[in-house]
Amino acid sequence: MISKEILRQVVSKQKKELSSGQDSVRRELLDTILRWFDDNRVLILTGIRRCGKSTLLRQIMDNTSAWCYVNFEDERLLDFQAQDFEMLNETLVELYGPVKTYFFDEIQNVEKFETFVRRLQDEKKKVVITGSNASLLSREFGTKLTGRYKSFEVYPFSFKEFLHFKNIAVEKNDFYSVEKKVNILKLFEEYLTAGGLPEYLKNQDKDYVRTVYENILYKDIVTRYSIKREKIIKELVNILATNATLQFTYNSLKKAVGLSNAITVKEYIAYLSNSYLFFELLRFSHSIKQQLGSPRKIYLIDAAFNQVCGLNFTPNKGRNLENAVFIELKRRGHEPYYYSDEGECDFVLREGTKITIALQVCYALDDANREREMKGLLDAMKTFKLTEGLVLTFEQTEEITIEGKRIKILPACKWMSE
Repeated sequence: MISKEILRQVVSKQKKELSSGQDSVRRELLDTILRWFDDNRVLILTGIRRCGKSTLLRQIMDNTSAWCYVNFEDERLLDFQAQDFEMLNETLVELYGPVKTYFFDEIQNVEKFETFVRRLQDEKKKVVITGSNASLLSREFGTKLTGRYKSFEVYPFSFKEFLHFKNIAVEKNDFYSVEKKVNILKLFEEYLTAGGLPEYLKNQDKDYVRTVYENILYKDIVTRYSIKREKIIKELVNILATNATLQFTYNSLKKAVGLSNAITVKEYIAYLSNSYLFFELLRFSHSIKQQLGSPRKIYLIDAAFNQVCGLNFTPNKGRNLENAVFIELKRRGHEPYYYSDEGECDFVLREGTKITIALQVCYALDDANREREMKGLLDAMKTFKLTEGLVLTFEQTEEITIEGKRIKILPACKWMSE
């Protein structure tokens, strides 16, 4: 149990902090969320720690009325239990007045929180919650609120948001101006190295990134899943970050970290994925068995984490570019796979039961790699009967036709800023 006086202190302080006002980049996801606001379902915002979920909540608040807010990350709420929710509700009404919308940050820290959320929804209240663990939220809501929620994944800044953060407006015609294009490419190069964590972009402090990383590792993974072998999971993170965009198997990782069981590696990677630090990419196959048995690829949520995990002492520009493209595809709601047969294509995108787009990523097409890159793309295009393909590079623009198939070559920054 927690005292009502503590609740008053916490809620009052958090309310005051909200009213202080902060300049922030308007998130691209905001309009999409607001379009669903009249829907009667609970809205869930999930994403890695410090990617801007709380700021996005503030932006939603600015577009709504009669709301209240609680952040359950406050250490004074460590003893908060499910039976305290009614007292919390009374406190919120005391300090905010009559409310129709409830905003809860990191509410999954409270066991059985979903019962209270269900009650609020039954009372026709709007509930918006955030969380930094994908499986926990979906698991709890899957049992108590089946069909009663809609979730949105929040990512660090996109390149467009990064440009807004830098107060740079990019028009379509800017890519035809040499001076403006050079400036955009410099900013894009910075984005590929610095990433899109909002606070890190403000302070450029590597210790901040390390703190975020350690909170993810220890709070969201080691403590939550009661992992005893911390050293092994840290080694696994370093190997995955070092080999981002490359293929791996659970068996190869098992040997690399000295585990006797590949199932443990699979579980650890699932924990890392649930915290949004890494994403797995499957090879496309019409056979589910073959798909699950093939090597996978791994991608890192944000370039900033290269500062604190992994063993790459010099940045690999090509792999950083591919990683950024993958995250952009996820941000746009695509379901990517990689394709591998006679050649390899970095990404094929599925809509329904069909592959509709084949996309290759190459930092710079030259005589040494052009044939290989085109072979992989063409192989995918022929397999899925596509007439157009796309190659994203750092700065090259070209349009070619090979074997009757049209291939566009574009700077990735142009594609990302469209």
